[in-house]
Amino acid sequence: MGTVRRLAAEVARGLSEAHPKLRKTVVSKLALAVGAMIEARTPNTAELANLLPLDTERQDMREQWLRRLLKNPLLSSSVLLKPWASEGLADASRHGQTVVLSLDQTDLGDRFAVLMLGLVIGDRAVPLAWTVEAGPANIGFAGQEAVLERVRGWLPAGAAVLLLADRFYPSVDLFEWLHHHGWRYRLRLKGNLSVDPGFGDLVTTGELAHGFIERYLSDVRLFASETPTNLGILHEPGHDEPWIIAMNCTPTRAAVRDYGNRWGIEPLFSDLKSRGFRLDATQLRAPDRLDHLLLIMALALCWCVRAGQEDACYHPTPLEKKLKHKPIPTIGPFENSPAVPSPGSSAVCGCS
Repeated sequence: MGTVRRLAAEVARGLSEAHPKLRKTVVSKLALAVGAMIEARTPNTAELANLLPLDTERQDMREQWLRRLLKNPLLSSSVLLKPWASEGLADASRHGQTVVLSLDQTDLGDRFAVLMLGLVIGDRAVPLAWTVEAGPANIGFAGQEAVLERVRGWLPAGAAVLLLADRFYPSVDLFEWLHHHGWRYRLRLKGNLSVDPGFGDLVTTGELAHGFIERYLSDVRLFASETPTNLGILHEPGHDEPWIIAMNCTPTRAAVRDYGNRWGIEPLFSDLKSRGFRLDATQLRAPDRLDHLLLIMALALCWCVRAGQEDACYHPTPLEKKLKHKPIPTIGPFENSPAVPSPGSSAVCGCS
């Protein structure tokens, strides 16, 4: 438990600096949970509770302490993650660069669906905002709008944004939201969506793609609506299906391939699930408690990423020394904390 206590002390210092008005008891309890999460990398509340350095020897009291924490309404990701998210977004938009966001959903069996919006940095993404719903169903526009609006409020003024999202997301409401706020986008479409290409009757997106290796269409109308978009279709050899990508710009091969940056969110899901914190093994049943558990994991992940970044900066390997030096993005609440090497796999620490 000594390792957890030391980790918790550093996390608490970072949280206190970022949230000076947050109750000290909440800061200390949340920091202990984050420290235990870094050490154990498990969603199992009994295992986490066993690592908590509390002044009690009874396991059931530790578990009760953790259950109360997961029910605490002050564990709001929209509040607690804001300093980190704002720093990350500001760094991503520095020098006029485009902020690349990836929107995707992951399921925890048939118990929960988690819609997450991540900031793409290099070949991976880090979590910004999410929403949790009970059941396996796809989360619709109401959930999408909630996470998009949250992150939009954290963006620096005038920042250019590119949203990437997979096939089950596009809808009239989403297109209208993106057009209204001036966000760029690359949204992959299913092959069964109706589209007015402007030169004949309504067809499906799959029919437009059939038989083509490349095809580019401007000013088409999806869903029989008045909302215009452009389509880029690319079917590369060796792939079963083409990419059918809706975009706001003139459709080109390069614009279609922008969509490939969406895959940065897959390592994030792996870090949260099979290769890292094993979120898919949780036994929680209430969406609000899972949301708070995700917050603890996200803070733990931020800490590990920051530790990995500082280690690469100040203690580079011979290979890292050969790489061209680039600015290291800050990780919000922990930007002034020393790098604390965390145990576990490089995937969790963001060093893979």
